[in-house]
Amino acid sequence: MLYRSLELTLAPALRAVYKPVVTGAGHVPAIGPVILAANHESFADEFFIPIAARRQVFYFAKAEYFTAPGLRGRAMAAFFRGMGQVPVERGDLRSAAAVIDIGVEVLGEGKALGIFPEGTRSPDGKLYKFRTGVARLALRSGAPVVPVGLVGTRDVQPPESKRWHRSPVEIHFGKPMQFGQLAAQERNTRVLREVTDAIRAEIQALSGQEYVDAFGSAMKIAN
Repeated sequence: MLYRSLELTLAPALRAVYKPVVTGAGHVPAIGPVILAANHESFADEFFIPIAARRQVFYFAKAEYFTAPGLRGRAMAAFFRGMGQVPVERGDLRSAAAVIDIGVEVLGEGKALGIFPEGTRSPDGKLYKFRTGVARLALRSGAPVVPVGLVGTRDVQPPESKRWHRSPVEIHFGKPMQFGQLAAQERNTRVLREVTDAIRAEIQALSGQEYVDAFGSAMKIAN
């Protein structure tokens, strides 16, 4: 209900204000499971991808967003659920495995799952090394991966800023990538890295970003 309301109100408003340039939208299936894997520059990314894809996209969200106490906490939990956010625990290997299980379940329900394989927002606008979770999801679920290149969202909401700014935005969708034939190789770390890097190369081509062969989270800690 909440998502439908926002689709009829917020989505048209964002399209009118930002006039995003969208290419390759036809690569996104109108129905059925699909993994939308994108670069991550801003909190705004989670809004612009569904607007361009023209379908509801489900994302992983920190479990604490759904467990805050009081009326405000319940309202926040209702908002995130209405937006299609999926609560997950983070922090250890057991949690990481559970996230994959949840993602496969979402895809098994024929939904679109949005994922940012960098694992965090880019600290400086460059594209950082991807985590292999996107490959595990693709191999286990058999769902196609549609690479997404976002351009300009960092200027819409710069780092450490809570305000949105009017700035050009581009959302580019690439051709679907299929990896279901490699399902038996899910435990092969070399195959997982090769699949992950193939997806990253497509996203980099769409976003035009410079690549850094290091994890973005490590860069944030170092700085």
